[in-house]
Amino acid sequence: MSGLTKKLIAIAGASVFVSSASMAADLTVVSWGGAYTKSQVEAYHKPWMAKSGKAIVSEDYGGGIAEIKAQVESGNVSWDIVDVELSDAIRACDEGLLETIDHSKLPASPDGTPAVEDFLPGTLHDCAVANIVWSSVYVYDKSQTRNWNAPKSMADFFNTQAYPGKRGMRKSPKVTMEFALIADGVPVSEVYNVLSTEEGIARAFAKLDTIKDDVIWWEAGAQPPQLLADGEVIFTTAWNGRIFNAVASEGQKFEMVWDGQIYDLDLWVIPKGSKNKEAALDFLAFSTATEQLAAQASWIPYGPARASAVARIGTYHSDDTIQMASHMPTAPGNFKNALQNDYEFWADNADQLNERFNAWLAK
Repeated sequence: MSGLTKKLIAIAGASVFVSSASMAADLTVVSWGGAYTKSQVEAYHKPWMAKSGKAIVSEDYGGGIAEIKAQVESGNVSWDIVDVELSDAIRACDEGLLETIDHSKLPASPDGTPAVEDFLPGTLHDCAVANIVWSSVYVYDKSQTRNWNAPKSMADFFNTQAYPGKRGMRKSPKVTMEFALIADGVPVSEVYNVLSTEEGIARAFAKLDTIKDDVIWWEAGAQPPQLLADGEVIFTTAWNGRIFNAVASEGQKFEMVWDGQIYDLDLWVIPKGSKNKEAALDFLAFSTATEQLAAQASWIPYGPARASAVARIGTYHSDDTIQMASHMPTAPGNFKNALQNDYEFWADNADQLNERFNAWLAK
């Protein structure tokens, strides 16, 4: 995480940006920055602060569990609640780095349905509670005049003859290797079976070799829309919510290609030894209530993790002509050839494949 990371201190609903986390706060909430954190600030942070009278420091990070692990093992835990990907939640829980969560304490839906029945399948775990369903896709700028047909498939992303130019990709084996196999003709239903073999791993790297010289690697979610807007790449992989924000809020003419999308969950976890555990649990319960999840969906098109919130998805917060439901990863038109990230595969194989991916990059 950059030392220049902006941190938000907000007290009783009023907020100011500061450059240091040394100021007193009742809760440190860690997430991914950009439009996503903005959606959480509006839907979660501000109303929770108004309700509780407590202060929040909001920090950005780049994912993974390394920082959580370092804090817990040193006994100096400064983060209270962290937004993580599912495979990282499972792995960190298995390693004893997280507090367990009593799901019976989560708020019921407005019609009284218990939370454990209202949350979507696979969204509640021993140490984690999901808030959103999000997706990795690829995108291009349709306002740029080019002598090629609009791309429609994952194979097109890897076709440098038909679509010459630089591509942006996340600097991580997760999703990148799955995209490579999908582009190489592996059906989405078989991707993890193939990737679970040595031959499949080699096949993914061989496909990535075909575009390696044309890739600009990104690490933060705000980078892909900027790379595209600056004309540094013709295509880039990205998180769907960041691209929607660039279109709806910034007027960009970006177009998402949903074919081969890889969808995943983000979840709240509480590092073991949090100094503000009770406040963290209260914030977790508040932010995953039906009303808050539906409110977040008005800011960014990530699907709420509760059925009752899905039913309440409305319009974009600043433009009531934009119906948010059609922009969700799970909308029928977007979901025809989708792959769910296999959290068990990545929880088991992340270290090995990260090492091999970094060695491949260094070649």
